[in-house]
Amino acid sequence: MRIGLISDTHGLLRPEALQALAGVEHIIHAGDIGTPDVIETLRNIAPVNAVRGNNDKGAWAAEFPPWIALELGGVGIHVLHDVNELDVDPAAAGFRVIIAGHSHKPQVTEREGILFVNPGSAGPRRFSLPVTVGYLTVTGGNASAEIRPLL
Repeated sequence: MRIGLISDTHGLLRPEALQALAGVEHIIHAGDIGTPDVIETLRNIAPVNAVRGNNDKGAWAAEFPPWIALELGGVGIHVLHDVNELDVDPAAAGFRVIIAGHSHKPQVTEREGILFVNPGSAGPRRFSLPVTVGYLTVTGGNASAEIRPLL
């Protein structure tokens, strides 16, 4: 199963991001969505799960929780916007993957058997940080992740 990971769009859904996500089976948006249109457009590609980021304000944003717990392809996934707000022991809770955005810094790391993924920012460029999306590949109960630069 190939899952598209996107975060920090801040209302800007670049054509390059849509092209990069074409063909994924599922999409996870890790917050700072910006407008509900972003999610509606992503839903034209694949089913979407999304969390609310610190910049997602207004009535439309109430639809999105601050965190979600998913199981995709037999792998437990915890999604939140800011990894510094993680208030659960991932291993004890059965999560193998933590997905978070917020920093705009793309990163894939493994700590104590837990895969931490920040897909970076696919929206407006911040400082000199890259514009990116990510992919989570789940096969046979195992997960791996990669980052893809868009620009």
